[in-house]
Amino acid sequence: MNDVYTPPEIWDYDPANGGQFAGINRPTAGAREERELPVGEHPFQLYSLGTPNGVKATIMFEELLEKGFSEAEYDAWRIAIFDAEQFWSGFVELNPNSKIPALLDRSGPQPFRVFESGAILVHLAEKFDYLLPKANPARAETLSWLMWQMGTAPFIGGGFGHFYVYAPERYKYPIDRYAMETKRIFAVADGQLAKTNYLAGADYTIADIAAYTWLGNLYHGAYNGADRFLSLNEYEHVGRWVKAIDARPGAIRGRLVNTKAMPERHSAADFDAVEDRSLFEPVRKRADV
Repeated sequence: MNDVYTPPEIWDYDPANGGQFAGINRPTAGAREERELPVGEHPFQLYSLGTPNGVKATIMFEELLEKGFSEAEYDAWRIAIFDAEQFWSGFVELNPNSKIPALLDRSGPQPFRVFESGAILVHLAEKFDYLLPKANPARAETLSWLMWQMGTAPFIGGGFGHFYVYAPERYKYPIDRYAMETKRIFAVADGQLAKTNYLAGADYTIADIAAYTWLGNLYHGAYNGADRFLSLNEYEHVGRWVKAIDARPGAIRGRLVNTKAMPERHSAADFDAVEDRSLFEPVRKRADV
């Protein structure tokens, strides 16, 4: 770096120094606009965006529907985070942290909210008794890998992705710091997947859904083709695992929801309106849609 930053005694918010997220990020919480959320007809109302965290929920819903759980029908409403829709009062009521995804479960007599992607995965897995083992040690292993992913995502997204792509200037130290950590995360997954088909063992679980949305996206070239910069082809076992999940019908459909290709999802018929049919091929060709 050319300039060494000396922190002041008391930090002060500089709105001009936020990079591509400067228009929405502030050191405050709460609603910025009084506006309610739309509501559909299905038992589950999901408010999200097709980001790695967002598609965890939509892949889970589509996996449930693929398995035959018709009670898992859902409406998926797109929350445009760059337009600050996550700060609508209706969204903040569902998630006081103003982050996607947020879920309203209306399947029982008392509607209730579930926020944070990991919590949504656990809630749906327990509700439908699917993709989360009931007994230990398999249950503990699955939850351990799920929490591992929840803890590592900020190093990839808010760390590597931010400083490599979104920061107003690029500096060697933060990019090196988070490139190192991202490669270490891949190495952890690769070491585990050298021993097991999926992260928690022989079977596909919610831990795989959670990790796939981040590792798979990066493996396929997210952050302006950072897979080459990070030499992700070195992680052969991660590559095998990513490609196996790429081909799952639930994962294929789930990663399209709340994207430009399919802004909202209210029934299975909505997939028929997606113009680019190559997005449904079992061999995934790119990270984002």
